Amino acid sequence: MKRITVAFQGEAGAFSQIAATQLAGSAFVPVPLPTFQKVFESVAAGEADCAVIPIENTLHGSVHENYDHLLRFDLLIQGETFVRIVHNLIAPEGVRFGQIRRVYSHPVALNQCLNFFEANPAIERVPFYDTAGSVKMVTEENLTDAGAIASAAAAEIYHARILRKSIEDDRANFTRFFLLRKSKPAARTRPSASGTKFKTSLVFTVRNVPGALFKCLSAFALRDLNMTKIESRPLRGKPWEYLFYLDFLGHPGEPASKNALGHLAELADMLRVLGSYPAAR
Repeated sequence: MKRITVAFQGEAGAFSQIAATQLAGSAFVPVPLPTFQKVFESVAAGEADCAVIPIENTLHGSVHENYDHLLRFDLLIQGETFVRIVHNLIAPEGVRFGQIRRVYSHPVALNQCLNFFEANPAIERVPFYDTAGSVKMVTEENLTDAGAIASAAAAEIYHARILRKSIEDDRANFTRFFLLRKSKPAARTRPSASGTKFKTSLVFTVRNVPGALFKCLSAFALRDLNMTKIESRPLRGKPWEYLFYLDFLGHPGEPASKNALGHLAELADMLRVLGSYPAAR
């Protein structure tokens, strides 16, 4: 049986690979790629079966680049999951904590461990392109005075040692990830009777006139549909005009959701459903 391929940004051991395990199971072929755009392109071109991308973090907000890619590429959201971000100080085997003078990691990860650096002022923060990639680099170059901040999975993959566990400032640090595919899911008029709650993501534009956005949102409020997220993004080529990304709890096959989407379609200049998928717990 052919194993599915899952593309993600970063090196093996990245938090996106952990999310991929939760979304696609453990029996997949990881396809690490250098940029988010390459990840989207690989699925759109059929080079990978699906992709896992981060979309928002509880501390740093949305990954705006990926919202833009969702509009540009014709891929469907087919799943979501949450990963708690646990940052660990990692070094090559044999390197002791007292030897560390530099720590490499992605800038966001470094900024999420400020208390650690404040308590260890002799250690320099060095931005790197990827968390797992920083572990790969310090181990391949066998640096004896440097460490990296990344997941425990990265330490295992690159045969490195965790010197300090869970050095992040805030333990309530979660990232939401999407599973994306090119093919449409099997036809489903409504969710199964299993009790699974569905979430639907969409993007729309509306004319900049008084009350326009209020009327669009009323399509959901009037039907008691819970909107879990709404965010505006600049509309490229049209200064001071915006796209609105919205998530709500519901499935297009349910009457209330179907009517809300029909109502919104009458009000919006553009409406595109990005996917409907089981809501992560």
